[in-house]
Amino acid sequence: MQNTIKVERAILNLTQDDLAKKIGVSRQTINSIEANRYVPSTVLALKLSNLFSKPVNDFFKLSDDD
Repeated sequence: MQNTIKVERAILNLTQDDLAKKIGVSRQTINSIEANRYVPSTVLALKLSNLFSKPVNDFFKLSDDD
């Protein structure tokens, strides 16, 4: 899966730590998601969707490997 979390975070001028605090996870979790090392749960994806005011499909995309 590919994502644009880093871009979305930059649009809101948030650090990884800021974003993590807003959705209740660690900074390391945000780092792992941005690096495509961790696929977030549905609940976490929906929290990001609410924060970014965008559908989940706008910032998470399936890759050919998925």
